[in-house]
Amino acid sequence: MTSTELDSPALEQAQLEEVAARAVRLAIEGGAAGAECTLVQGDEFSVNVRRGEVENLKEAGSRGAGIRVLRGKRTGSAYTSDLTASGVAAMVTGALEIADITNDDPFAGLPDERELGVIDGDLQLYFEDVASLDSVDKINRARAAEAAAFAFDARINNSDGASFDSYTGLRVFANSHGFVHSYRTSSCALSMAAVARESGSMERDYWSTAARTSTRLEAPEYVGRKAAERTIRRLGARKLTTRNAPVMFEARIARSLLSHLFDAVNGSAVYRNASFLAGRLGQAIAPAHVTIVDDATLPGLFGTSPSDDEGVPSRRTVVVEQGALASYLLNTYAARRLGFKTTGNASRGLTGAASIGHGNLYLQPGQLSPEQMMCEMGTGLYVTDLMGFGVDTVTGDYSRGAGGIWVENGEFAYPVSEITIAGTLPEMLGRITLIGSDLEFRSSLASPTILISEMTISGQ
Repeated sequence: MTSTELDSPALEQAQLEEVAARAVRLAIEGGAAGAECTLVQGDEFSVNVRRGEVENLKEAGSRGAGIRVLRGKRTGSAYTSDLTASGVAAMVTGALEIADITNDDPFAGLPDERELGVIDGDLQLYFEDVASLDSVDKINRARAAEAAAFAFDARINNSDGASFDSYTGLRVFANSHGFVHSYRTSSCALSMAAVARESGSMERDYWSTAARTSTRLEAPEYVGRKAAERTIRRLGARKLTTRNAPVMFEARIARSLLSHLFDAVNGSAVYRNASFLAGRLGQAIAPAHVTIVDDATLPGLFGTSPSDDEGVPSRRTVVVEQGALASYLLNTYAARRLGFKTTGNASRGLTGAASIGHGNLYLQPGQLSPEQMMCEMGTGLYVTDLMGFGVDTVTGDYSRGAGGIWVENGEFAYPVSEITIAGTLPEMLGRITLIGSDLEFRSSLASPTILISEMTISGQ
């Protein structure tokens, strides 16, 4: 391939596959026992509109390659944005030189050749409409969302802005087992953050929508109204006295608990004994109505892919089955450290060894609507906002700033703010009393509304 061809704005998929495969061949020819190359090319757009005017606009394209080589049990990595023949050769040379000075790691290595592959079928990861949307349309969508927020209520007197973001890209992976595969992705998102003021009280809230295709986005008018509605209901927020009470996490907030759970079932944390779930496979960690699944095979979602970033086919893994811890999430390295098989959860950037990521990690829904759950709860806290980072997945300790709405007699009573909710993750999992029916995949983490029977609420 010539330098001129490689300098073109967007390389063809087959060309990029050849670049990755050639990098692997060069590594083997240079004395590597194994090698794997990741290559990414993408185009992104982002615009932020505030009070009808464009505040920030970014259009950018990027591409780069990274290689990881093995000399025996020593590894080295390097990356480059220069995909010419000389640039790729220099990247490979750099990785080999680094491998020469690193220490042996008995668990280092590629997946077994028999573990490699991709899942079949259209996973709905790429939609041409995202690439064909023009900039004016994207700006107008953001403007329409903001205008709808201002029109909702006179108390919406300011805006933190509405934004539209889009991305189209191509990911290529090749290794020295002869595996070469690539796939294209697209995504777009629209969000709006409104500010309201009344009687000295000022509040902010937002709403957003995201999808692989623009046709699945919520309408700009809906996004704006929803952001305004959520902001207005926060006005006049009160503080609470310290107490123990039931706590409901709205669906958007409940998914943060899955993020903490992922950190605890991440094989890297488990083999380092840095997780409160280390050594607890097969044990009950939640009530029997709790099942949590990691599934990277669901078409059209953000955590979906044909294979993980080591070339192992994506799959569905039940992490918590009817309350019992059924599986950790593993890449090849963590699996070897723990004496298991990879679960196809390798995740990597352009350089270094693969880490561990999740696919579409979600809590299976229950039967009740959030309104029915509030009736069951009677009195307690409905959490709509979390702040801070007071979560330790080594010990399980949990303490975060929160805001939301106090519920009495099964109905919203008044908004609350400047409180802290606290407990431990084992207690919180064990006290999941009800699970809502409102599961929506707005990101690669998804949860319905959940009710925890008791937490400590610290206030004034």
